[in-house]
Amino acid sequence: MIGTIRKHSGWLWFVIIAATVISFIYWGAGPSRMGGGSDGRVASSDFGTIYGHKVTQQAFIDARNGFDLFYWFRNGEWPEKNQNFSESDRGREIYIRLLLTQKANDLGIYVGDDEAATAASEMLHMLGRNGQAVPLSEFVKQVLQPKGLTAEDFKNFVRQYLVMEQLQQAIGLTGELITPQEATAAYQRDHQELSAQIVFFSASNHLSSVTVTPAAVAQFYTNYLAEYRLPDRMQVSYVAFEVTNYLAQARAEWARTNFDELVGTYFRQVGENYRNSKSPAEAKEKIREELIRDRAGNDARKDANVFANAVFNIDPAKPENLATVAKQRGLPVHVTAPFGGEFGPEEFTAPPGFTKAAFALTPDEPFARPVAGPDAVYFLAFARQLPSEIPPLDQIRDRVTRDYQLRSATLLARQAGTNFVHTLTGITADRGFATLCVAAGLQPQKLPAFSLSTRELPELGDQAELNQLKQAAFTTPVGKTSNFEATSDGGFIVYVQSRLPIDQAKLNSELPQYIVAFRRERQNEAFGQWVNLEANRELRNTPVFQQFKPGAAR
Repeated sequence: MIGTIRKHSGWLWFVIIAATVISFIYWGAGPSRMGGGSDGRVASSDFGTIYGHKVTQQAFIDARNGFDLFYWFRNGEWPEKNQNFSESDRGREIYIRLLLTQKANDLGIYVGDDEAATAASEMLHMLGRNGQAVPLSEFVKQVLQPKGLTAEDFKNFVRQYLVMEQLQQAIGLTGELITPQEATAAYQRDHQELSAQIVFFSASNHLSSVTVTPAAVAQFYTNYLAEYRLPDRMQVSYVAFEVTNYLAQARAEWARTNFDELVGTYFRQVGENYRNSKSPAEAKEKIREELIRDRAGNDARKDANVFANAVFNIDPAKPENLATVAKQRGLPVHVTAPFGGEFGPEEFTAPPGFTKAAFALTPDEPFARPVAGPDAVYFLAFARQLPSEIPPLDQIRDRVTRDYQLRSATLLARQAGTNFVHTLTGITADRGFATLCVAAGLQPQKLPAFSLSTRELPELGDQAELNQLKQAAFTTPVGKTSNFEATSDGGFIVYVQSRLPIDQAKLNSELPQYIVAFRRERQNEAFGQWVNLEANRELRNTPVFQQFKPGAAR
């Protein structure tokens, strides 16, 4: 079995991180003219020009294969498996790779065979387990061939990445010029901790002060009609082939094999993925259950496909054919409540493919191929489609009333916070923040020391965002209070007591690694800005970006 690259793999992970700077950040282009085929091929034979060079079909194919391999190494799956990653996304990434490759060629950047071979060997080593490299033949058989790729495609991918790494280092050279003094100042800025107190003004404390009248609720409903609009919705009937119904069958099937030997082999290959297990025996038991569940899922898919074929074979195709076949086979038919495309059915957590398939159904094409999820395989049929609408107030009065109360209470909380700011202008050592809060019936809280590099502060709960607190606190002088900061729940005021001294021992220990990361960050920033400018100019002459509008890039 072959896994994806482990997170501690240093050399290759740096290459992937550097290359990721390219991805997902440059283009706000209009709809792509790229063909919808799974191979990412453009609709015509014109692949455009980059830096005055005509893009050949072979160059396009090499870039496409290179990006697909990059995606696999980074995500453990091919791009087409991610329903949130469109063919247009893939097309843009392919052309960015073409741009970088052409620029590297123009600059004479070259990677020798020995360097490429060493890098390829290290990649295969990182895919292996227990220090053993995955043989190239095994990688080709298990990963490349099912995708229609070859060992030559893998070698081209490795060479592409070494070239891109050199290009990134050359373009981002200014990042390497960061001095230790600059990095030390940046470290101190990021890790300087504050001691602070905070007081929250929450809507929940003001709910009892809100007077609810029918007229007020009706006016609120009128003012916020758009918030109550229901989207286009779909209702489907479906038969679920639950994975749990096939577990006993799967166990019996595995019992007829050398199951224990297989589990032991798998554990030796991927055992490190089960480090949270208390013992090897527990890890093997988890592997055993996963394999059983996988086989149960396969059995469920087989039965779902047999059921689907029986439904599809009935002519003419009508939604009620699902119920007919289900009755013949003694299977229950379920009907969802109407659901929108964003969240899917309310009754269960459906896989993304369920909702996508449901919204593709019509009365003339009422069925979709079975949709597999982690818990079941679903065969669904069109029931009805409901257009977008705004429900009348009488149907949603309770919801509108709750919304009115909460919004009114939030406004009262914000008003209280704004008013309290004025009482804090005369804070002195004798009459401090906490004293004034208590006198006003408020409960100040002392926060743990935090810095700009702090990643989480559980004491905030859901009353404030950490970044909002940082912005307020680090722009407030010591001994002063911030302005009132509005939040969705009401708001807060923070009082900055002091700036704590930097831990010198920690600085000395962490600074060398921080300098490396800081330089790399600046290097990536410089490279990213350069790619953005180049892509905005050069890729307008390619089919995938023909709809690009000036100023649309982010």
